[in-house]
Amino acid sequence: MAFTLPPLPYGHDALEPYLSERTLDFHYGKHHQAYVTNLNNLLTDATDLANATLEEIIIQTAQVSSRSSIFNNAAQVWNHTFLWNSMTPNGGGEPQGALALKINEDFGNFSEFKNAFKQAGVTQFGSGWAWLVLENEKLKITKTGNADLPMIHGQVALLTCDVWEHAYYLDYQNRRPDYLDIFLNHLVNWRFAEENFLKAIK
Repeated sequence: MAFTLPPLPYGHDALEPYLSERTLDFHYGKHHQAYVTNLNNLLTDATDLANATLEEIIIQTAQVSSRSSIFNNAAQVWNHTFLWNSMTPNGGGEPQGALALKINEDFGNFSEFKNAFKQAGVTQFGSGWAWLVLENEKLKITKTGNADLPMIHGQVALLTCDVWEHAYYLDYQNRRPDYLDIFLNHLVNWRFAEENFLKAIK
């Protein structure tokens, strides 16, 4: 079963002026596509995974050193698809409803959450991700390196920000803190995060 590049939920220029069309062309059209292509090529020799879902491939290859290439590419396909949905045109602001209440309960207030999320992204050494996750009925902020992701750690991902340099360098160069501010204030898709939260607590 060959995987395909999932369509973006918006146009390549829809996140401007915060993320440029050029960034989306490279990040989605080149990097994300390369992970899909690499994964399909690697799976030609992995017959036991021929009919597995993307999530099943990730779970079955995590921590298996001989299959690290399959894991890395499968996880990056999943991570990037999740990332595109974590952003939206006219995003930012504050969450509403049940997720907003839970953020206040677990972080104290929304400002504390924002500070902690930004700090996670800024302090992730090298390439990786900042996440808002649900674990044991409690919201947490985590960071992962490279292709690592919450699902292999018993966590449910609610929201992510990509801090690999290719995610922001064309627009922000080495200013990762500025990029994270922009993400939180203008790009984050709180509706998507709330949908993930509500599914997780059912």
